[in-house]
Amino acid sequence: MRLRSTLAAAVSAFALVLTLPTSASAAEGEFSYTYLDPQSGGWQSGKLTDPPSGPCINLPEVENYYVPPAHTPRNSTNRAVIVFVDTDCNGPSWHLRPGGSAGDRLQLRSVIFH
Repeated sequence: MRLRSTLAAAVSAFALVLTLPTSASAAEGEFSYTYLDPQSGGWQSGKLTDPPSGPCINLPEVENYYVPPAHTPRNSTNRAVIVFVDTDCNGPSWHLRPGGSAGDRLQLRSVIFH
């Protein structure tokens, strides 16, 4: 009898946990970078506002390899970020803490927020 009651309680607790809403995980704030605009030939600022945490994000302005990589990242979010030299979060990578930044020698095409 005790085993049946214990099992029923465990199953009920598990069902309750499954029905609780989960919050979407996102970095709050802005992540900015500098990229070369091929149309104007000038340097522009790009940004990601409140980016999602977890998935790889290709920076849209520098996804194509005929455009030089972005540089000078500034992480003004509340999450750490890994920046990658290549698209799809490939190639050499570096970590930037929340509030961290790097100079124009750090090139990037994709990022992942933790």
